[in-house]
Amino acid sequence: MTILIAVPFVLLGYLLGAIPMGKIVARLNGVDIQAVGSGNIGATNVLRSVGVVPAIIVALTDPLKGAIASLVPMLLGMDPWIVVFTAFATVLGNNFNVFLGFRGGKGIATSFGVFVVINPTVSLVGLAMALITMAMGRYVSLGSMVGMISAPLFLLASGSFAVPDLALTTALALLAGYRHRENLRKLAKGTERRLGEKSEPR
Repeated sequence: MTILIAVPFVLLGYLLGAIPMGKIVARLNGVDIQAVGSGNIGATNVLRSVGVVPAIIVALTDPLKGAIASLVPMLLGMDPWIVVFTAFATVLGNNFNVFLGFRGGKGIATSFGVFVVINPTVSLVGLAMALITMAMGRYVSLGSMVGMISAPLFLLASGSFAVPDLALTTALALLAGYRHRENLRKLAKGTERRLGEKSEPR
């Protein structure tokens, strides 16, 4: 019965996550975001390829998807695992978008929106770690990874956490690592672009 109840929430979470805000915002500005820069529909590529204001819009709306998807089952009193699976499905929808040939973003902003609802303290710790790292090296990818990895580590260090929360933060950190694998290779080679550098056409 729990699985049957979870299915519609998970499906709706995925579809909500699959709303391609970066693609939409860039297209409204005359740019095919998947044809420039990294081809990613996230805020960083939008910033480099389209501009500051469009990137801000994406940076605000992508977390909103994660927050709404997590908040709905929570407010309806669903089992914490249903909330977790719905939240994870939302990030999957953002990253592997059925409407974009299973291409998409890297899920950092959407994951942040999830964390804000699931565990606000974790979201603040992750954001702080990400911003500090970005300020030091101007690498968005590195800051994103540090922020994501800090979430499960913070929960473990606190010694007081819900198992579903730890499972979700760990799964999202691993997913973020997978989505950033090319960035990590570039960081190792010293060829990763820093924040503020323009993207070139693909």
